[in-house]
Amino acid sequence: MTKVMLRIDDREIETDDDKTLLEAAKDAGICIPTLCHHPALDPTGACRLCSVEIEKNGRKKIVTSCNYPVEEGLNVNTSSPDVRHLRAMILELLLARCPEEPKIVKLAKEYGITSPRFRLADESCILCGLCARVCQELVGVSAISPISRGVERAIDTPYRDFSDDCIACGACALVCPTNAIKKLSNVYPLTPEETIEIEDRLLQGERDEEIGVYSDILACRTHREGQDGGAVTAMLAKAIDKGEIDAAIVVLQGEEYRAHAVVAESVEAVLDSRGTKYLRVPVIPTLFEALRSGKRRLAVVGTPCQIRAVRKLELEGSLSEFPDAKITLIGLFCFESFDREELRRHVRDMFDADLEKAERIQIGKGKFSIFMGDKEFSCKVSDLEGDANEGCRFCSDFVSRLADISVGSVGSPEDYSTVIIRSERGRRLLERIDRSELEVDEGEIAKLSSIKRRRAERQFKKIIDGL
Repeated sequence: MTKVMLRIDDREIETDDDKTLLEAAKDAGICIPTLCHHPALDPTGACRLCSVEIEKNGRKKIVTSCNYPVEEGLNVNTSSPDVRHLRAMILELLLARCPEEPKIVKLAKEYGITSPRFRLADESCILCGLCARVCQELVGVSAISPISRGVERAIDTPYRDFSDDCIACGACALVCPTNAIKKLSNVYPLTPEETIEIEDRLLQGERDEEIGVYSDILACRTHREGQDGGAVTAMLAKAIDKGEIDAAIVVLQGEEYRAHAVVAESVEAVLDSRGTKYLRVPVIPTLFEALRSGKRRLAVVGTPCQIRAVRKLELEGSLSEFPDAKITLIGLFCFESFDREELRRHVRDMFDADLEKAERIQIGKGKFSIFMGDKEFSCKVSDLEGDANEGCRFCSDFVSRLADISVGSVGSPEDYSTVIIRSERGRRLLERIDRSELEVDEGEIAKLSSIKRRRAERQFKKIIDGL
């Protein structure tokens, strides 16, 4: 890395040769307006608001400063008449598109634009692309992207369907300059403030930093065969058998260790779905399938990101077409889910075994185990770190904090389920089943929850530091 000298607004600036004009100006305390730039993302120059005038070899031209590299001897003017005219035109167009957005109104006023000459729209999205880029480049999920062209261009999910990929991490909402992303009804970004609002409105009990809001926590064992103590299987089977719910949204393992969400309407269907799959499976489309078929009393079993997605839909009124729906959420403990192909490759390399033939997979006390017939293959969970879905790094929720009742194995003896009761709906589910109970090691739960939370905080720091 070498140093270069250039002039910005008649000031001699020395900077590293790997910087952009925008970075060099910022380091020198020179403000250049931007809307689509974030230092943690690759610059695209989409909004053009950071345009500056450069002079090189006696010739002038306008460039976007966010992706134009510094050069020795370059002369840069950040507010020439041509630059200000260009920015004013951009802001006038944006103000016509988003006349009620405070950030756009403020910027436009700085350039003398208060009433655009163009027909007013009623949009809030300025198409900067920050939300889609943070989802793709940092979170690694790509739940949203630009769609359509021309005046129909928008940021949305493929075919505008409910997202199969959104993990409700909220990264997109954090970078959106106008909060437009929060108005999309088919993705599920939850902010910390919304999380607290849901806890206060729907859950009961004391609030713990690592475990969330809960009224009781215990280890239980049932007579049902299932994951650990079989608590989830027993609760669903009893609720369906007694006619207290119409169906449950559960995940069924198919052939070749693939999994998909299904609507379980019988005890037999619930029993077929028992056992944790450790794969990310979309449940929202299946939930709507059940609701549109007339089912109203439903239980949804899901990982923290899936539970957050349902809560977001409830919060934003996306389920308002089913006003009589009563949905009970059973959340599973989850540190991370696995990418099927990566896990399959790793299992083959480590054990010379085929994941597709796995009858059961178990994770407990840092150990990953696969059962095939009378054989068990195991390794440390940490050995599979590279097989986890990339977006899991941005999830801070280990214990499904927004569920009515959360279930896992951490903190309980072997063959027992840890159960965290968070609402009266959750309590009613548990009270109806026969079970034996033991105490839980809450410290063990809090430890893992803290590790996951701090990991997510480190990821979000990259975003927050650039705002």
